[in-house]
Amino acid sequence: MINIKPVKPEDKELLWNINQKYLYEMTNYYDDEMDERGNYHYGYFDAYFTEPERIALFICKNDVIVGFAMLNPYSYLGEKSDYVMAEFTVFPMYRRRHFAKEAAELILREYRGNWEIKYNNKNIAAEAFWNKVVKQYRPRITQLNDEETVLSFYTE
Repeated sequence: MINIKPVKPEDKELLWNINQKYLYEMTNYYDDEMDERGNYHYGYFDAYFTEPERIALFICKNDVIVGFAMLNPYSYLGEKSDYVMAEFTVFPMYRRRHFAKEAAELILREYRGNWEIKYNNKNIAAEAFWNKVVKQYRPRITQLNDEETVLSFYTE
């Protein structure tokens, strides 16, 4: 069974490290370069530990971290959002086991309100995944720019 747990301040370095691996994976879709220390820039990372409206979650299976999610209330569309899925991943070795679907559904049940989820149009797997997960909420689909789409919807 999948569960989610808030990332504690003492786990900040762990989240930073696994987020870096995720950001590396995202270079398949975005032209982000590493800095001189070999890290990818993530400007709001520290804010997840100082701003209560930002939420970082570990996705776990039997107490083993299999992924993470990062939520904030900052709309891509300039609208009132309670939650925006800033980052979401299940690590490659745990994919295709339905962990991501189970985790996403759990997060959407746990955090109810106005949601936005953005994906890169080149990321065909993310597009299929998110459209399937949120279909029951009848999302509004907005083309944000040439590269990205936002799904906006309400969970109750």
